[in-house]
Amino acid sequence: MTEPVDPITEFRTEVDERVAAFGDDRQADQLARDFMVWSCHNKYTYNFSWMGMPVFQYPQDLLLMQELVWDLRPDVVVETGIARGGSLIYYASLLELIGHGRVVGIDVEIREHNRDAILGHPMASRITMVEGSSIDPHVLDRVRSEVAGAERVMVVLDSKHTHDHVLAELEGYHEMVSVGGCLVVFDTTAQTFDEETLEELQKQYRFSPWGKDSNPHSAMVEFLEAHPEFVMEPAWHQKALITNCFEGVLRRREV
Repeated sequence: MTEPVDPITEFRTEVDERVAAFGDDRQADQLARDFMVWSCHNKYTYNFSWMGMPVFQYPQDLLLMQELVWDLRPDVVVETGIARGGSLIYYASLLELIGHGRVVGIDVEIREHNRDAILGHPMASRITMVEGSSIDPHVLDRVRSEVAGAERVMVVLDSKHTHDHVLAELEGYHEMVSVGGCLVVFDTTAQTFDEETLEELQKQYRFSPWGKDSNPHSAMVEFLEAHPEFVMEPAWHQKALITNCFEGVLRRREV
């Protein structure tokens, strides 16, 4: 008698096969890169909101983060970079659907009107905000106290996108990630842009200097060389095609 096929397993197998085929499709990859460049110049990611709050992410990344949160079922999601608060609300709403968990958000400056909007939102009970630089030792101590005792912790880095700052965040937050959990580094897609595009984006967004050897991705690579307990997840970017998270999903494993 044939064993029944689990529909979720069957679906994931089909997805894996399709995604593997994407890797050989150079046209699709180029179309995605062209759209990414256009979208950066036109602030495409500023077009969206979640439950009424601006959320500055590609819809593809939001959907894939939902898959990750559902699989990990974290007790705490730590996110550096609050901006307008949409991503805090997003993660809190996912945890609300799961039925447990909370979000800790860190930002160097939480403007009063943004804080009020977040605290006035229906998801506010699942959110804790910490003001200060994400790499300040006092802030790190506060966040460690917030995650103490949690079995499953995931960390999302999405604040100041320079090599040195991201590397310092990786060193400061990686120990909070539980074994089997994930550390997600956004804006690593900078690595896929050419130097001319990077220079143009720096002028438009007033970023600190980016280059092929100095950006969030380069910081992540340096971190991985020193931390074998973290490995890159299978190609998220290959599944999404359009993403701000090129090779940026790191899973913690037993070593």
